Amino acid sequence: MPRPTATQLAYGSATVFLSTLAMLLLSQTQTGIGVAVIALAGLGLGLLVAMTVPMPGAARAARRAAVRTTAPAALRAVPAPVEARTAERTG
Repeated sequence: MPRPTATQLAYGSATVFLSTLAMLLLSQTQTGIGVAVIALAGLGLGLLVAMTVPMPGAARAARRAAVRTTAPAALRAVPAPVEARTAERTG
């Protein structure tokens, strides 16, 4: 698994802090269990945000792979020379 970038760490940390603070203020919980549940929910949200921030260069690599694997329909419809010769012999 690749190491997280600085952007991923920053977005994840900000999400943990802000979402936990917002949930604590909105729920007005005073029990230890309630605070623990909210803290775990904040950590989960932060992890989700950090993992969904795109890695640098990942979009470029995905685009290159998509271009290599998808050929226009006109090119796929033309048989290769070997296939054409084989079809003539058997047909």
